Amino acid sequence: MTAFARKVLGGLPAPNVAGAANNYSILQEFTNDTDKAGGKIDLQVSPELSLFGRYGWRSLNTNDQAPIPLPSGGGGNGNIYTRNKQIVLGTTYVASDRSLLEVRFGWSNTQGGKNPPALGEADTFGITGLPTDTRISGGLPSQAINGYSAFGRQATNPQWQFPTVFNPKINYSWLMGKQSLKAGYEFQRINVEVQDVNPLYGLDSYTGQFTRPATAAANNLYNLSDFMLGLRSQYALSTFYIANMRQNLHFMYVQDDIRVNDKLTLNAGLRYEYASPMWEANNALTNFDPVNKVMLTAKDGSIADRALVDPDRNNFGPRLGFAYTVAAKNVVRGGWGTSYVHVNRIGSANLLGINGPQVVRAAVVQGDATVASFRPTEQGYPAGLTDSSKFNPLTALISYIPRDYHSSPVQSWYLSYQREFGPSMLVDVAYVGNKADDLLLVANYNQAVPNSPTTNIPLASRRPISTFGDITYVFNGGKSRYKAFQAKYEWRMGTEVTLLSSLTLSKAEDNSAGALENQNGNFPAPQDLRNLDADFGLGSYHQPYNSTTSFVVALPFGHGKHWGNGIPKALDVVVGGWQLGGINTITPGEMVTFTYSPAAPFQVSAITNDFSGANNYRPNITCDPYAPSGQSITQWFNPACVVLPTDQSQPFGNAPRNNVRGPNFWQFDLAASKNVALGGQARLQLRLEAFNLFNRVNFTPPAANRSNSTFGTITGTFDQRQVQLGVKVLW
Repeated sequence: MTAFARKVLGGLPAPNVAGAANNYSILQEFTNDTDKAGGKIDLQVSPELSLFGRYGWRSLNTNDQAPIPLPSGGGGNGNIYTRNKQIVLGTTYVASDRSLLEVRFGWSNTQGGKNPPALGEADTFGITGLPTDTRISGGLPSQAINGYSAFGRQATNPQWQFPTVFNPKINYSWLMGKQSLKAGYEFQRINVEVQDVNPLYGLDSYTGQFTRPATAAANNLYNLSDFMLGLRSQYALSTFYIANMRQNLHFMYVQDDIRVNDKLTLNAGLRYEYASPMWEANNALTNFDPVNKVMLTAKDGSIADRALVDPDRNNFGPRLGFAYTVAAKNVVRGGWGTSYVHVNRIGSANLLGINGPQVVRAAVVQGDATVASFRPTEQGYPAGLTDSSKFNPLTALISYIPRDYHSSPVQSWYLSYQREFGPSMLVDVAYVGNKADDLLLVANYNQAVPNSPTTNIPLASRRPISTFGDITYVFNGGKSRYKAFQAKYEWRMGTEVTLLSSLTLSKAEDNSAGALENQNGNFPAPQDLRNLDADFGLGSYHQPYNSTTSFVVALPFGHGKHWGNGIPKALDVVVGGWQLGGINTITPGEMVTFTYSPAAPFQVSAITNDFSGANNYRPNITCDPYAPSGQSITQWFNPACVVLPTDQSQPFGNAPRNNVRGPNFWQFDLAASKNVALGGQARLQLRLEAFNLFNRVNFTPPAANRSNSTFGTITGTFDQRQVQLGVKVLW
């Protein structure tokens, strides 16, 4: 065993749970410290003209305790911070009794990011070639051993985004006969400083199983023994770089509400939206040219010259709606409209300012531990590996966005029927749906063809573009579909009791998950770029049912109530005037996608981050994947029915996305509140809230990676009961 491996393993905490797997348990501490302040000034200049100004400030610091403590752990988001300042100015001018002008201006500045727990600590592991910048250095570089918990820092930490937004808008409304018309324009200028390059402090991967005897079957133990001997199958390191991105967005609309008669009201509108492609303030931006197979560099000139993506100016969004009173207390409503998704951040993958050669995201694949060029872990990282002057497209990850990339259209529609009956009762049933096409999808444009079934061909030799390595590909390949039946019952029993119960029966389908919304084996990238149809299926947000019931009850105790009207004032302060509110939520468990971590011969890409286009490798399903004799937290799935591919020329399994789910979720929350008069207009508001009042154990979904020994086990829960007290003074 190497000295490095001995030090890392020696720095791990001792097991505190019996067994060879899942043998360390921790109740993680998550803290959240938030301070905020604000003020507003209103000025009535005349009966027709009013002005206002508002300022807001917020400071947030959270700490996510690492699942494995230092010195050999330190993963997770660590220390998260946000500093925000906002200014809003506005004026309203009543031009006549039939027209109104509103003008607003907003400005905001946010500084948000995260730092690893070991940031700034002295190096104790002896890995050479790592950066010494105190904004980056400290702790153990990320060690990813296939089949085991990751050691060291989170590979994507640190990072930050500092956006500044300028946002003027104007709206004009006027009445004309039976018509109510409105038109407006909004502009947004976004300047954002982004440091979102990773891994900044190294990432070593162990998937090669170099220590496995030729006649032995594949086993994750060989990945661990590779780590012990420093036989890494890939090492990665990136340039520390700050990009200054810019974008302009324009929105215009006109709408008309027409009251045709006492029964029918129509609504028609049209929006035009334009979001420029993002450019870099200093033209430090590049894009891949797939025709000539070279990197293009931004230059002064048109927006296409600076962004290297053509502007999309074809985003018209019509909208139609109606409300029809069928009979007294019976109303039918419906609507349809088109909107657009203009901005979809997926880390740095779609920021061409963070691209080669100004940024070198080096990933060196090592497929043969016997060759002289093989570099073991203890030899660290080569000098100049991330030097932009030594940019090598064969080992550096680059990004590619097609010239014709455009905003994504979304069509939404609904049809509802409302009926009021009885004493203050309302029933509302509706059908809703939406359809989105050309959504952002990310993949590896230079995805290698699968390996030979008998001979291990190096990954680089299997890529279609031989002069480049991996290429993060951001394109309009995504789609989603949603349809639902919604029912709502509302009952207001005077001013004392309100009951609201809602039920949704729905189906959600898509062919990828959103970045940072891809839990439980879901990826924002497909399993196989050349077979996107295999990824269309149930989405991670698919909930066949969602039942939510809430109530608000004013308790009949205290002054002015049914009981205790004459109790002393001091006693009324304690027991009188309380209001109870509760929410009961029942949903199915979260969707789960089976995955596996392929050994090196099965890999078609060296990309490790899903938001950069890593393949969503899925295993084969041969029978019912749920545990056959009663599910438990130690065996939710049947491992015998979920098997790894054994033919390296067939690395893509038949498991669909999101075909299983975790345990159901049920939670009841309760709040008690009251107001206490302090004299004059001043009052004290008390609020006591209990989330998950009955402290029910709601389990998180089971582990879905078939390569891991934890497959099918549940190792976490959602929040236990939380009680908080709030006090607010109003005057």
